[in-house]
Amino acid sequence: MAKVKVLKMTGADAGEIELNDDIFGIEPNEFAVHAVVKNYLANRRQGTQSAKTRGDVRGGGRKPFRQKGTGRHRQGSTTDPTQVGGGVAFAPKPRSYRYTLPKKLKRLAMKSALSSKVKEKEIIVLDELKFKEPKTKEMISVLENIKAGKKVLIVMADKDDNIVKSASNIPGTRTTLVSAMNVYEIINHDSFIVTKDAVNKIEEVYS
Repeated sequence: MAKVKVLKMTGADAGEIELNDDIFGIEPNEFAVHAVVKNYLANRRQGTQSAKTRGDVRGGGRKPFRQKGTGRHRQGSTTDPTQVGGGVAFAPKPRSYRYTLPKKLKRLAMKSALSSKVKEKEIIVLDELKFKEPKTKEMISVLENIKAGKKVLIVMADKDDNIVKSASNIPGTRTTLVSAMNVYEIINHDSFIVTKDAVNKIEEVYS
């Protein structure tokens, strides 16, 4: 099992923790990660774009000009896509971009993302992360003490409003729960900060 240093909020060493190789030590599968990220972004699309086709445009009741003798090409309706003010050919309409992936593929992608963070030494394990009250300055101080990157993902075992509020005003910093974390956010952040309790919960969920 891979061993990772555990840090205190002050940045001091607090021992080591062994990570389950089945979750944090596999060879990352790029195909699985790509497929899940693509699926995540597709599912986030609103799909509300819309334009009028020739059937939606007002007008077109009669032939705009006679068939011959005008020197212009024949035309039967002002709603034709070739006319100014006409409809749009193959116009986009509201639709859903959602689709599902196999659970095994999503599970493999999650393990691959977690393993890549360990492999690239972008995981930071804290013995605990607690504040008596919401304090942005204290959170900034903690991130500086543990030498976190510019884009930080803080993963908690259970929701803590003090942590969430303390991090909410820091650019590039996001908080989430073990039950809500996703592959896209994991690979999209430079530092993956997780508490010991959260590590145990991750191993429970994905073992």
